[in-house]
Amino acid sequence: MTSSSTGTGKAPAPSDPPHTLRKGFNLRTATALAFADVSPIVALYAIFTLGLLAAGPAFWWAFPIVLGGQLLVACVFGELASRWPYEGSVYQWARHVRGPAAGWFAAWAYMWGLTIALSTLAYGAAGFLLQAVGVDEPGRTATMATALAILALGSLANIVGRRTLKILVVASLICEVVASVGLGTVLLLFYREQSFGVLFEGAGTASGGAWLAGPMLAAAAFVGWSFVGFESAGSIAEEVEEPERDVPKALIFSLLAVGIVVMYSAAGLILAIPDLTRTMSGDVADPVSSTLVHHFGSSVGRPLLVVFVIGFLASFLAVQAAVSRVIWASARDRALPGSGVLGRLAGAERLPVPAILLTAAGAAVFVLLSGSTLYSVLVNFTTIGFYIAFGLPVWGAALLHLRGGWRPGRFSLGRLSAPVTYVAALWLAGQTVNIIWPRDTGDAWYIEWSMVITLTVVGIAGAALYLGYARHRIGPAFGETKRASGM
Repeated sequence: MTSSSTGTGKAPAPSDPPHTLRKGFNLRTATALAFADVSPIVALYAIFTLGLLAAGPAFWWAFPIVLGGQLLVACVFGELASRWPYEGSVYQWARHVRGPAAGWFAAWAYMWGLTIALSTLAYGAAGFLLQAVGVDEPGRTATMATALAILALGSLANIVGRRTLKILVVASLICEVVASVGLGTVLLLFYREQSFGVLFEGAGTASGGAWLAGPMLAAAAFVGWSFVGFESAGSIAEEVEEPERDVPKALIFSLLAVGIVVMYSAAGLILAIPDLTRTMSGDVADPVSSTLVHHFGSSVGRPLLVVFVIGFLASFLAVQAAVSRVIWASARDRALPGSGVLGRLAGAERLPVPAILLTAAGAAVFVLLSGSTLYSVLVNFTTIGFYIAFGLPVWGAALLHLRGGWRPGRFSLGRLSAPVTYVAALWLAGQTVNIIWPRDTGDAWYIEWSMVITLTVVGIAGAALYLGYARHRIGPAFGETKRASGM
């Protein structure tokens, strides 16, 4: 891989390779981007009620369990990113360890999952923003219009340049950490309503082995959403100054930092719930808001909503940056229809503008579907899309180890490399089945089976597109030389 820029913002020299990105990120900013992608606020708030009602206060233990599994995945990703420090994260890693088909399907699942996630982040931020400015009960039309405006402005921020993205992400990161850690500390020190022993109670959800086999597995499936996004540090690998060294660190540091913040904040919230029995009965629609209003009064509402908006916007910017790079990297290898356009770089900073615009257009379509049954079904694909995209490179790396073909890069786990990869592969397989598994939630059957339905439909559509188009046109992977991938 060659790179002839220094991130100065100057126009590329005529001799620059057409598919060379400019350097503009370092370890600190790559970690910040990955941290913002996961987002402690989004990670906790999006699943807190679901986890609590599924398994009681003891659902908190799903956080360290899932975090531990995902840290194993992050270590494997670190080795893969160091060996193949190219733009596109899961697409590049899966392609280099298992070939074009694996890379293509990893990218396909990732693109679908993250584009849908963009629409949910924009829609969620819109609802909080409208309430923050005094619209107490925003209608669907107003929320949708605001979400589309957020999509447009967020996409513009990603197109303007890396400097703008870095400033926005770092500023929002500071707000998120201060708000999350600060709120958790205040709740634990001054507003604790429950004993620490409540963290070991299922609160009537089940008991003994039945709790572990049912409620806890459901909680782990919900928490699976909380610790994804750290791979975005690998999506921008070619834009990082020393990717072989810094991207692995960014992957691991960002996930570990988010995990600590989320677990701390979650413990504070659980222990501050004023009426646990009423909450577990389902009479409290939003345990987070009701707990905070109970302790701080309604005056806390607006500042809290502003913090939520910041968290959702930061996550939006980072998610769009990640998915647009995967699209661009796939297009560079001629793996997508319209690759000639989607593989272009534009502007003084040589950014994948067409790919960014495509993600915005796709997310806008999903925003327009918001509130419909189809949208509800599609949203459930977000989590499983991540895990399928994660699984393909990790399972491929496990096979490479078994066949004795693994060669480490600058970052290596040494003797632990093979066992960590095997355990990470098993973890992803088990968690994928756990997330897909239809559960009796009382919803319509197509909601309970939505993971299976969307995975089947998206998988069939992807297979048709790959067999009918990509397989015959996809070129060599970027940075690949003959038989250099170790396959």
